[in-house]
Amino acid sequence: MPEIRITNLKKAFGDLVAIDDLTIDVKDGEYLTILGPTGAGKTTLLRLIAGLAEQTSGSIFIDGECVDDLPPERRKVAFLSQTYSLFPHMNVWENTTFGPIARGWDPEQVEIIGREMLEMVHLYDRKDAYPGELSGGMQQRNALARALSADAKILLLDEPLRALDARLRLDLRYELKQLSKDMGMTTIHVTHDQEEALTISDRILVLRDGKVIQSGTPKEIFNKPAIPFIHHFVGEANFISGKLQEVDDEYSTIVDDDGHKYRTQKTDLKPGSRVVAGIKTEFTLMTKEKWESEEINNFTGSIERILFLGRFSDFEIKLGNGEIVHARLPGYQANKFDGGDKVNIPYSPQRMLVFPEPEGGIKKALEMV
Repeated sequence: MPEIRITNLKKAFGDLVAIDDLTIDVKDGEYLTILGPTGAGKTTLLRLIAGLAEQTSGSIFIDGECVDDLPPERRKVAFLSQTYSLFPHMNVWENTTFGPIARGWDPEQVEIIGREMLEMVHLYDRKDAYPGELSGGMQQRNALARALSADAKILLLDEPLRALDARLRLDLRYELKQLSKDMGMTTIHVTHDQEEALTISDRILVLRDGKVIQSGTPKEIFNKPAIPFIHHFVGEANFISGKLQEVDDEYSTIVDDDGHKYRTQKTDLKPGSRVVAGIKTEFTLMTKEKWESEEINNFTGSIERILFLGRFSDFEIKLGNGEIVHARLPGYQANKFDGGDKVNIPYSPQRMLVFPEPEGGIKKALEMV
C-alpha cells in the first residue's frame, strides 16, 4: 500500500493562493479525510495529487518517488471528481469495467470486479442503463464504482456521497471505507460534512484558506479542537469572550466584558490574557428551573426559534444581554419547550474549552470565507 508525501506545496491562480505551503504525510493504507468549508482548497489538493493540475511550487511523492513530472495515468491514482465524467455513450456496466478492460484483465476478473462494484453501489439492476437515463445520485454511484474498479492503489474521492439520499449515504460510508481497506488502497476523502468525516476517517485534516489548521483522529478533532473555528465548524458551539482572571487546580475563571464571572476548564493560558470559552450546542442544556449551584454557569433567556431536525431540535435562545445562543436537544427533551418559553441554560465548566481570543474577535474567527 503506497504512502503519499507532500512537501511545501503551493498552487496559485494569479493573486489567489488556493494551496499555501502545504506539507502533509498520508500513511500506507490510511483513510484520510480532508475537511473544510467551501473554498478551503480541498478539490485543488486532490487535483494536484492526481496530476490533473500543476503546482506552482513544492513536490508530491508517492511511495518515495517524486511524481511531479508524471502524467495522471502513470500515478496509479483513481480520482472521483464532483462532475462524475462518465462516458455518455457507455452504459453503467461499460463505464464501470472500462479500466480493467483497458488494462487487459482476464474476462472472468472483469466480470467479478464489475458485479462486485455495482452491487456495492446498488446499481447492478441498472447495468444496461446509460448516464442520461440515471438520476444525479445514480450517476455518482456509477462514477464511484468506476473509480473503485480501476487498477489503482490510491483513491481520491471528492465529495463522493454528496448527491446520494440520506439512507444510502449512511450505508455507503461504512462500505466505502471497508472496501478501500480490503483492496489495500490509501484513500483521501474530501468533504465539508463534519458528521461524515467523524464517522469514516482514520484521521482528519482540517483545511482552511489552503492551510492545514489541525490534523488528528476524529476524537481529537472533536474533543480537543486547536482553535475556536474548528470547535464551531466540527459541531456548532457557543462562545463567551472575556479576560482570564485566575486558574486554580480544577477550574479557570473568566470575567466577561459585562463583569460576569464564569468557570471553565483549566487552562495553561496566563491570567490577565484575553480568551474565549466555547461549549458545543449538544452539551448546552436547557431547563425551566434555575440551577442553584456555584459549580454551574447559569444563563437565562427566552426561546426565539425552534428548528425541528427529526431526532433532535435546535433552539435559538436570546439572553438578557441580547446575545443569541443555541442548544440542541433530543426529541424526548425538546418536546418540553415551546417558542417564547423563559429558560435557564446551565453550562458545565468541564465542557467549556478555553482558547486565546482570536485577532479581530470571535465573530471574525468563525467566518467560513
